[in-house]
Amino acid sequence: MSRDADRAGTFAKDHGAEAGYTSLDALLDHPGVDALFIASPNAVHAEQTVQAARAGKHVLCEKPMALTVQDCRTMIEECRRNNVRLGVGFHLRHHPGLAEAKRLIAEGSIGRPVELVGQWYNGQRGIERVAKREGLMAWWSEPDMVGGGAIMATGTHILDQVRFLTGQEVVEVTAMADYRGEDLDQAIHVLMRLGDGTMASVMAARLVAASDSRNDIVVYGSKGRVAANGVLATSLTGSLDVLTESQTYSRDYTEGDVYQSLIEGFCDSVEKGEDPDPSGVDGLRVVELTLAALQAAKEGRTVRLELANV
Repeated sequence: MSRDADRAGTFAKDHGAEAGYTSLDALLDHPGVDALFIASPNAVHAEQTVQAARAGKHVLCEKPMALTVQDCRTMIEECRRNNVRLGVGFHLRHHPGLAEAKRLIAEGSIGRPVELVGQWYNGQRGIERVAKREGLMAWWSEPDMVGGGAIMATGTHILDQVRFLTGQEVVEVTAMADYRGEDLDQAIHVLMRLGDGTMASVMAARLVAASDSRNDIVVYGSKGRVAANGVLATSLTGSLDVLTESQTYSRDYTEGDVYQSLIEGFCDSVEKGEDPDPSGVDGLRVVELTLAALQAAKEGRTVRLELANV
């Protein structure tokens, strides 16, 4: 489905779909549709998810799940009420290097986690002011539609990894952002304290070239560290370097498709009647974190999180 009929038709033809749609109602009426992958502008994720759930369709929703905590709660509640599954498009949970890092941390291989540091920069060298997008992508430059700049584009993925890798919830957030005179953050640095005392530092920016950034996540512990180098990307890439008291090794990743794994995992969860990984609750928690970071940067203070009950 697309807002542009020609675009929808071309996509359907290229991918062997029966038809392209410009109407969500018409798409949901099709008896052969069991689930939707919602990758529309951020501001309409909630409305479209609720509509799909009420039509009995499972939903895999792109990040961010929504732009408000209440919208996230409504999405979760409607999916539960209509007995459909709700997943969120944090594809990096399906990167084998990050999955292995999570296992090592959970097993205690690096001892007690002390700090997590992650950065994902996706700009272009020499570009100090990001041009506003046009056409069907214009919503990426509209605050009411996108909700944030660098933090929404790449920062949300690292915020999700903070929870995924450590298995902990964030309790405190502080942040600084660089807007460069724009309505949306062009760079942001988020500092967090987790429930067990672990600290986390997340950086996202449109002002640093992707080619000049390591785009990595490192978790330091009392007995070693795991470094997922170059893994923050839309493709399966990078390496995992492990250094602990008992083992030292590296693994490179060049083959596979994290998006395919995300979708296959979602479909498997639907067939088993289980919540997907990541789930709607995971999406909610990242929205809570994102909003807290933007608030902290705007107000110049530390924000304590009060997680919504779902």
